Amino acid sequence: MSRIGRPAKRNRAAYEEDRRFVSALARGLDVLRCFSASREWLPNKEIARLTGLPKTTISRLTFTLTALGYLRYSSERELYALDLPVLGLGHRALAHFEVGRIARPFMQELADSAMAAVSLGVRHGDVVIYVAHCRSSAPLTVGLDIGARLPLAKSIIGRAILCGMTEEARQAALAASDAERKHDLGQIKIARAEFSQHGFVMSDEKDDVGVVAVPLQIDGSRDLLGLNCGGPAASLTRDRLLREIGPQLGDTAERIKAAVRSRLDI
Repeated sequence: MSRIGRPAKRNRAAYEEDRRFVSALARGLDVLRCFSASREWLPNKEIARLTGLPKTTISRLTFTLTALGYLRYSSERELYALDLPVLGLGHRALAHFEVGRIARPFMQELADSAMAAVSLGVRHGDVVIYVAHCRSSAPLTVGLDIGARLPLAKSIIGRAILCGMTEEARQAALAASDAERKHDLGQIKIARAEFSQHGFVMSDEKDDVGVVAVPLQIDGSRDLLGLNCGGPAASLTRDRLLREIGPQLGDTAERIKAAVRSRLDI
């Protein structure tokens, strides 16, 4: 089998002679390219074979990529797989994200029932990136789509993700963001109180858009996702979010988790 993860030799060799070419970065990307739908989990030995790099080099690269969150490691199987932050590297990865594919039927069911839009997002730094989005047939729905980026501390889905974090992780995430701390921390405090009481986070009744969101922890990943449901506040009133949509969204999140666990064997 031929080696994968590298451009054609003559092209890459020409670049490698340039002093601006960073070999360590190129090798790290070689490792990420080894994974595909048919090669979701790989050991260091197989990654070394596919890239043609020494196993000692691969061990250092996979350790570094795992530390940075681009790979996840199964200690029981001694295998690596791509992790969620890889989504931030490009729109094509977002569009083909496996968890989003599995989640989409459940999201569409809720979107149709609520006559709203349902989105799945993953935190990447101080933003949340949509990896799946479903709309109902309602004439007025939220217009964001796959690849949309929302500020972590200023969006309902971002605050839901923050609510699902440990205190240590939440403080680290806020410290790394450029949030307007006084206002945003106040909104996050309100969101945490709502989440503690109801299990979900809601938009303010004064907002033009009614949104409810929950954190979504996928087994085997260090990262939290967020799931939201939103639409015009005239139809998604705060009372409806509280009594109907919020509980339905929580149930949808649990169904997605179960489906991912079953289909991805994690």
